[in-house]
Amino acid sequence: MRFVCSLIVVNDISISRNFYEKVLNQKIEYDFGENVLFEGGFAIHLKSHFAELIKVSPADIIPRSNNSELYFEEDDLDGLLEKLKRLDSVEYIHGIQEQPWGQRVIRFYDPDQHIVEVGESMASVAIRFLNQGLSIEETAQRTSLPEKYVRTVSATINPSKWEEQFC
Repeated sequence: MRFVCSLIVVNDISISRNFYEKVLNQKIEYDFGENVLFEGGFAIHLKSHFAELIKVSPADIIPRSNNSELYFEEDDLDGLLEKLKRLDSVEYIHGIQEQPWGQRVIRFYDPDQHIVEVGESMASVAIRFLNQGLSIEETAQRTSLPEKYVRTVSATINPSKWEEQFC
């Protein structure tokens, strides 16, 4: 058995498709009308159709349950925040916050009240700390990343310096 994707139920396919495609820059892999699969492993499914499939009333599909989230990564969080601010319909759970491990994230609700979290990649977090002058060891401790991973990431900053120090 293999995992294929997560699926969220939406009231209006075109509104949700537009949100994920245009606002969060997700690419559509397949569009089946009442079910749209995005690259990366998540899908949206029209509530009325989904309710029929699982034999429940659409009223039994509860919005804003706050029990799960879709997680995305974007290294330009400030740019994303500016993009989101141009939309009147976005409800924020919180603006950009730094997590205890140093990652900056933002959380908000999609048009159907599903939680969306967007965080910077941990590689970019490590690079940010290294560029701020933290050592590889300090960066690993601050982020809880393995030192080996931080060393690999540091090679993308200045490969020749990394080779001189660690090879």
